[in-house]
Amino acid sequence: MDLRAELLKSIWYAFTALDVEKSGKVSKSQLKVLSHNLYTVLCIPHDPVALEEHFRDDDDGPVSSQGYMPYLNKYILDKVEEGAFVKENFDELCWTLTAKKNYKPDRNGNSVISHQDAFKLWCLFNFLSEDKYPLVMVPDEVEYLLKKICTAMNVELNSCELDDYLSQEPQGQGGLTVWQFLDMVNSGRFLRGIEQEAISMAVEEVYQEVIEDGYLWKKGQLRRNWSERWFMLKPSALSYYMSEERKEKKGSIPLDKHCCVEVLPDRDGKRCMFCVKTLSRTYEMSASDTRQRQEWTLAIQTAIRLQAEGKKSLHKDLKQKRREQREQREQRKAAKEEETQRLKQLQEEKERKLQELELLKEAQRQAEILLQEEEQRRRQQHEEMQRTLEIQLREAEQARASMQAEMVLKEAEAERQRKRIVELEDMQERLQEALQQEVKARQDEEAVRYAQARLLAEEEEKLKQLMKLKEEQEEYIIKTQREKQVLKQEMENKNKCLEEAQKQLEEVRVNRQRVDQDVMAAQRKLRQASTNVKHWNVQMNRLMHPIGPGRTNVSGGVFPGYQPLLSRRDSSLK
Repeated sequence: MDLRAELLKSIWYAFTALDVEKSGKVSKSQLKVLSHNLYTVLCIPHDPVALEEHFRDDDDGPVSSQGYMPYLNKYILDKVEEGAFVKENFDELCWTLTAKKNYKPDRNGNSVISHQDAFKLWCLFNFLSEDKYPLVMVPDEVEYLLKKICTAMNVELNSCELDDYLSQEPQGQGGLTVWQFLDMVNSGRFLRGIEQEAISMAVEEVYQEVIEDGYLWKKGQLRRNWSERWFMLKPSALSYYMSEERKEKKGSIPLDKHCCVEVLPDRDGKRCMFCVKTLSRTYEMSASDTRQRQEWTLAIQTAIRLQAEGKKSLHKDLKQKRREQREQREQRKAAKEEETQRLKQLQEEKERKLQELELLKEAQRQAEILLQEEEQRRRQQHEEMQRTLEIQLREAEQARASMQAEMVLKEAEAERQRKRIVELEDMQERLQEALQQEVKARQDEEAVRYAQARLLAEEEEKLKQLMKLKEEQEEYIIKTQREKQVLKQEMENKNKCLEEAQKQLEEVRVNRQRVDQDVMAAQRKLRQASTNVKHWNVQMNRLMHPIGPGRTNVSGGVFPGYQPLLSRRDSSLK
């Protein structure tokens, strides 16, 4: 976790505390005050122009966290320098804003922890919380922090009771919020029977251990006197200040892979001594007790190792390792659950296959029984079929004998039919000749009818001409009344023409009568030919009548369903 991420966690609490309506937005006036205070505690030069420009009054409505982030990143977080400000003052500002709204200790004064202890626990919570919002601390980190506090008091944490409490407490995002955590500590459930002063000392010890700072005595280089300084350990350096406010920095010990830490014997009235050796000089220091010396020497050695490995903080590294271990446990748990599920599926599959095997065995037994029944039924059917075939064979032999006798009769009948067919073929030839004569007579009739129609057409044409001449005559008579004498000769000529036309009309009528007589003669011939055809049809029908078995006489009837061709043609002509 870098400095920016640490600062953002505390600022997030301050921003949400200013969001009174829980709408995700804060008024501009409150954000101006917050930004001004952040400038102050982070020791950043104030930029009132940028502040007023970003939060100018002509903008409408409050500002969301997403709208505040660009200004926060550009004008505040980008200008922060590590070591130039007191981190505790910054945390106290954000704690003051958020605790006023969210932290609710016991009003009767029965709280297990003081307000200052709650602030330190809040800082520890921010350090150990997950890097996603809203901020929560997973149950493993809760147990880790409580164990650290209990260890500092030489008390053993009841893990079962903690698990029961966490299982009953509603957890959002997979963990506890800081206010749930503080309520849990204030409830006294896990720190039962311990004085508040002991709890405060334990919280302070854990806080100093995690934050990695505290008081030590340091021996000066020039005057060689001992002075109490506030030390702050980072992986790259061990800085020391005049006091814990860290307003005046007195110096810094650079740490690298060439540095080392050694424990020194007591001398000069100082006890619990140790030194930090660098390439350029040796720094002598003294702790208040052996335990504190051991913690500082171990912490400095760890910082030197982390610096060589390119890491930043022991507790951050341990936190990352715990997170990786949690992920590995979750993966192993998921793998175990998956394996259990797979084994369960395999067991179910095995049981299902055993059931299927039992069903198959039962089906096989049923099939064997059905096969035996089918075999017995097939044998019975075979025997019945054999008996039936023997009976049918005897019947077939009898039918064969009767068929042979019938074949002899049929052959005789066929011979008679062949003779009849020859007679019928002769009769058909004669009928063809009669049919040709009938066709020729019909053709002559058609020619006569055509001539008659042509004469009628000529007669109609002559009548039309006559009517036309008559109309012309009448017109001429009307026109020539005054010229009667002059046109008399022409009229006589016209009369002559009219007489000639009448003569021609008489000739046409005579020709028409002659043609009518020819048509009547042709009709008489056609009726005579039809009579002959009918006579031959009667004769042919007598010859075509089939002779039945055992019959010797031929009746005079015609073939059933037979209609002579010439009679059909005669009916169509009629």
